[in-house]
Amino acid sequence: MEKNSQRTFLIVGLGNPGREYRESRHNIGFMVLDRLASSFDLSFSRKQADALVTDRKLEETRILLAKPQTYMNRSGKSVSELLRYYRIDLSDCLVIYDDLDLPLGSIRIRAEGGSGGHKGMKSIISTLGSIEVPRMRLGIGRPPGTTDPAVFVLRKFSESEEDLVKITLIQATECIELFLHAGIDSAMNKCNPSVSD
Repeated sequence: MEKNSQRTFLIVGLGNPGREYRESRHNIGFMVLDRLASSFDLSFSRKQADALVTDRKLEETRILLAKPQTYMNRSGKSVSELLRYYRIDLSDCLVIYDDLDLPLGSIRIRAEGGSGGHKGMKSIISTLGSIEVPRMRLGIGRPPGTTDPAVFVLRKFSESEEDLVKITLIQATECIELFLHAGIDSAMNKCNPSVSD
């Protein structure tokens, strides 16, 4: 277990490993982490706790980025090991993942809650034994017609959706930086849509 006087944040993006899933809807959590790492001039150069990880150290803060490589339904194993090793408070963790029930381009941040049927979040909640896991849900839209949701989430975004996806990744990155600098409440107030929206 690492002894660390710095405050450490853990930002987790959920997805499935493997080239075939790289740009699928289910991997939008990975896509956000890749963009965030790029904005910090970082690359995922090492593996720890069954996750690709990288980190940025500032004067009083360390920001650890992680992409679990265990497949969705075992994501909790990586997250719990990283939290324990770096002695990170659960309130200083943010999990980013896709949500079928939100339209593409939507961002929702919450400090706690259930899994909403998402297997990755279900694994994390189950492994940690707590629903008090800060999370960012990114809308990927509902499958058209009678398309099986399990098939739909593994499909790539269409060409017509690419511009909106890029905007969403930029906005998500900005929301994460707000979470890091100002906390979950500020991130929710700024990034969640108002009731009138």
